[in-house]
Amino acid sequence: MSGIVVVGGGFAGVWSAAGAVRLARETGRELPVTLISPGDDLVIRPRLYQSEPERMRVPLDRILGPVGVRRIAGTVTGIDTTGQAVTTTGRDGRRADIGYDRLILATGSELVRPELPGAELLFDVDTLPTATELATHLDRLPGLPPGGGRFTVVVAGAGFTGLEIATELMDRLGAVAAAHAPGEKVRVVLVERADTVGPELGPGPSREIADALAALGVEHRLGVSVAAVERDRVALSDGTQLPTHTVIWTAGVRASGLTAAIPGTRDRLGRLEVDANLSVDGVPTVYAAGDTAAAAAEPGHRVMQCCQHALQLGKFAGHNAAADLLGLPAVPFTATPYVTCLDLGSYGAVFTNGWDRRVVATGEVAKERKRKVNELWIYPPTDDPDELLRQADYRFSVRQITGPRAI
Repeated sequence: MSGIVVVGGGFAGVWSAAGAVRLARETGRELPVTLISPGDDLVIRPRLYQSEPERMRVPLDRILGPVGVRRIAGTVTGIDTTGQAVTTTGRDGRRADIGYDRLILATGSELVRPELPGAELLFDVDTLPTATELATHLDRLPGLPPGGGRFTVVVAGAGFTGLEIATELMDRLGAVAAAHAPGEKVRVVLVERADTVGPELGPGPSREIADALAALGVEHRLGVSVAAVERDRVALSDGTQLPTHTVIWTAGVRASGLTAAIPGTRDRLGRLEVDANLSVDGVPTVYAAGDTAAAAAEPGHRVMQCCQHALQLGKFAGHNAAADLLGLPAVPFTATPYVTCLDLGSYGAVFTNGWDRRVVATGEVAKERKRKVNELWIYPPTDDPDELLRQADYRFSVRQITGPRAI
């Protein structure tokens, strides 16, 4: 038996693999599970807007090795759904074909980079290498000539990621400036093509967001977009030019390009349409999880491309792929109630419930919740097979976590 092959080493991939192993162990059956990922680590992507991004990772072998998941370090370059095999390219450049009985595509999402003059000068916090590149750049700003926007950062996109990096940078950039150029002005400017900040977040948290930006001194330019970038300035669509050496792009994500290798229907974000059991419509041997899955969260709403849903989707996809091979009934995906917790830097945070994002906590109370999410709840157990499999149950709730797990 080829077993289950999971493509992707993010949250959805990790929990897909663990969920499949859990069900096999529970039934006393042997079921090979292989995970393919180009990197050796689970990157804690929701934390990449913070300082020291190089710390935001956990070795995959410490998570999945103890439960017997085979890991292949390679990049999947092709998927043959008829022959049920994936083609990989290893770090040594060698190609290999790996067969599967069931495939779980959990390759996440990627930033949509714009086509504009100077686009190669844009920074982002979408991946560990790019977030580390930005951190290194910020540390080098004191070496530039004074003035001329040396400590000015322009953030393109005032959505969730844009707001988190912009509010975080007021203190982060301020500390760099204070240590090397006391008195030199620090500016963070949010640029948003919509006529409001956080357009996809709705009116619920808008007042708290506006208060945070005002308190921290984050500027915003609405109804405009970045038109061109140079090494020492950025041009906006209304003709405004801002002196800066740092432009961060956060506007828009889409599902991994590997979804195109699956002969299924995709939504506007490139995600694969799936049934209630997360099997890809028309391709029953392939499951999708995380940011590649256009799954229903509840009537009228689909899952978001977020960590909360990625963890849940992974557990259900792993369970159902294993159940399919073991002759057991599938379990329809059921999402837990949708919540958001937006970090607002030293101002605090805002925590909301529901799709209309009703504010239930702000300030330090919400900030403490955000710390728990970022530093505890989203981290899978390491070197602890029993705890990993306990949490891999699709019925598991983060409220059941006991003991410190922060990394």
